[in-house]
Amino acid sequence: MASERAPVSVVIPVYNDPRGIRMTLDAVTAQTYPSDAYEVLVADNGSTDDTREVVREYVDRFPDLVTLLVEDEVQGPAAARNKAIRNASGDILAFIDADMTVEETWLEDAVESLEGNDWDYMGCDVEIYVEDGKDTLTAKYNQIFGFPIQRYIEEQQFSGTGCLVTRKEVFDDVGLFDERLFSGEDEEFGNRVHDAGFDQHYQPAITMYHPARASLPSFLKKHFRLGRGKAQMQRYHPERVEKPSVLNPRHYLPPHPVRFYRRVTEAASVSATDVLLLYLIAYAKRLTATAGWAYEHFGSEDG
Repeated sequence: MASERAPVSVVIPVYNDPRGIRMTLDAVTAQTYPSDAYEVLVADNGSTDDTREVVREYVDRFPDLVTLLVEDEVQGPAAARNKAIRNASGDILAFIDADMTVEETWLEDAVESLEGNDWDYMGCDVEIYVEDGKDTLTAKYNQIFGFPIQRYIEEQQFSGTGCLVTRKEVFDDVGLFDERLFSGEDEEFGNRVHDAGFDQHYQPAITMYHPARASLPSFLKKHFRLGRGKAQMQRYHPERVEKPSVLNPRHYLPPHPVRFYRRVTEAASVSATDVLLLYLIAYAKRLTATAGWAYEHFGSEDG
């Protein structure tokens, strides 16, 4: 990195997603930011398909820009990101998930926001879009409820890692992501950042794009994993999460119907039948997350 611009390391964790990593690499290798001022670190988390071969194509095409790293000892996005952070040479770290895309000015705008405002930790806007041929009710649900990054930052003191831009010195100060967490490592890290006194900011002017999850089984699998992550958070960081009772009916009752109806109809034009089906998806999501929590909590030797 010989440019006078701030050196940036783009961090992309990936696992068994050749199509997604191709989409993301197409976007991050086409940035207007000087090519000698940033690097792209792809951390493969032990993929068993041809994901690494896809990444190697980009390493061959952009040998001075793209680097393939492998983390196959510890499974999970925290371990993959940590692998990249340990190898990063940039003063600024820009995180993006495999299957996300960005405008060609993404890094220019991110660095300008961070440096111009003297910020250390910044979450960007995430727009959920529905891919052609995948306009399912699950995709519609995902699009409506999306990633409320502003609320995460203002109320829960963290940004989702897929849209996070931060200075490397933040990691030097508070440490890396907790690799013991199956999910929720972004929240735990963000809470440490907040406790250390760093300001956290939401930048709505920078939008990143994420395809809606169109498959209901895939959607529920994700929330089962999130439920497991919640149980792990309670185990390893009990001071941060209130330990729920398995008897608490809140974990089994459906969402409040009136509030749900208002949220959906304010966000999209849908039929009464679709509102009902979306409501059932929301209830299934809650039960699945509870099942994931119970699985991790009662199935663990520590639990």
